[in-house]
Amino acid sequence: MNIAIFVSGNGSNLQAIIDSVSKNEIKARLVLAVSDKKEAYALKRAEKAGIETFVLDPGGFNAREDYDREIVKELKKRKVELVVLAGFMRLLSPYFVKEYKNKIMNIHPALLPLFKGTHGIRDAFEAGVKKTGVTVHFVDKKLDHGPVILQESLEIGKKDTLESLEKKIHALEHRMYPKAVKLFVEGKIEIKGQKIKISA
Repeated sequence: MNIAIFVSGNGSNLQAIIDSVSKNEIKARLVLAVSDKKEAYALKRAEKAGIETFVLDPGGFNAREDYDREIVKELKKRKVELVVLAGFMRLLSPYFVKEYKNKIMNIHPALLPLFKGTHGIRDAFEAGVKKTGVTVHFVDKKLDHGPVILQESLEIGKKDTLESLEKKIHALEHRMYPKAVKLFVEGKIEIKGQKIKISA
């Protein structure tokens, strides 16, 4: 199976997936790392792992769909079967979501449907909730929505700071995301509407 990973920043989740593929835990090929930012450190991680990179600046496009169409062309060239969003900070257009229906995975640093948006960790911390966590889900046309593949919670301790909570969340992400990708590659995820059944 050919996988493309979309990145905008540091790429620690990309690294977790690269490590899992290199250990042969995920039996798939990482064929492309796509980014909207040429300075993203994630691209260096991809290059070091021998993964082809494709950077496309959204500034030259009038519409989100026009931008996405260019990316989809690159994915089709490489016969990509799964798109993994790993810190990609752009919303995908309905066109893109339709082209890869139930084949786009995202990770969110909160227990969806709680704390949607780009600051899930901070928002949970500032809300004073006792628990938060991580959600891996398929992407649909709505923000931070779509069938949940994996979800795991962790406690926010009394001594936790925002920084210590971020470290705990990231450690959980790095364990969960490769696991979710592995389930998809092995054909163990069955989607029924908004619900998911995972086979053993």
